[in-house]
Amino acid sequence: MLSDHGRFLYTGISNRKPFKWPGGKRIAFYIALNIEHFPFGSGGGIDLDRETNPWSQRSWLWREYGNRVGAWRLADLFDDLKINIGVIVNASNYSHCPELIERYRERGDELIGHGISNGTKRPIDMTIQEETNMVAEVTKIMTNADKKRPTGWLSSYLTPSAKTPDILADAGYDYLLDWGLCDEQPFWLKTDGNHILTLPYPIELNDQPAIVGRRVSSEEYANMIVDQFDVLMDLKEPQPVVFPLSLHSFIVGQPFRLKHLKRALKHICNRQDEIWIATPNDISKFYRQLPTDVQLT
Repeated sequence: MLSDHGRFLYTGISNRKPFKWPGGKRIAFYIALNIEHFPFGSGGGIDLDRETNPWSQRSWLWREYGNRVGAWRLADLFDDLKINIGVIVNASNYSHCPELIERYRERGDELIGHGISNGTKRPIDMTIQEETNMVAEVTKIMTNADKKRPTGWLSSYLTPSAKTPDILADAGYDYLLDWGLCDEQPFWLKTDGNHILTLPYPIELNDQPAIVGRRVSSEEYANMIVDQFDVLMDLKEPQPVVFPLSLHSFIVGQPFRLKHLKRALKHICNRQDEIWIATPNDISKFYRQLPTDVQLT
């Protein structure tokens, strides 16, 4: 037999017991906005139009556009739409651009752990002790600034180690997004001590691999969002799903992309009475209260 992770069992979505999101809704929609900061003069970071060398000033400045401009304009868009989001943030942003973090904190958005920086050592390359210390440091920085502990986590560059779920569970996190690429519903992940909840997280409707990796245009990306939403709304099966959208401030925060993102989000919000627009933590809290026989393990 092939090797297996041993974290969860296979189950097909059509064979699961149905449930409903708050208000009897069948779709829970959330936006995850990634805000990043890299150390200047070291580290990597994907670049837009060429292979990235170990250090790229272009790549650093591109992220900084997101911190100085893009994330601010996105906050204004979310204000206009009257929706809250999940902010996946490098802890280094708390000291680099605290006023930006405060902008989203004041909006009532959820702040989600995302390592110290995407430009430093990846979790998959850390020892268990290094990763444990890093998680503890991130948790301390965020708790001190936000006056509450973060409940969710996404590993930098989606590169968790084999022990990340165990480390996060031991550190008191409620959910992680690293393993959520394989489903449209939450499910429980086994850990050394118990379990940790996994929420769906997109790789297809993630602006970085779509726009940077696959070179789709801003208009095409917006059309993908609209098409995904329309198909999910038209499904006849009773299963509830999570529709996650992953954005990066330095990518869709560019004005010409923001135009098309606004069109796609307005399309979704025009039917907000039929769906549940939530934060990842909202979804996590609600799912935990469902009968145990409908929760996936």
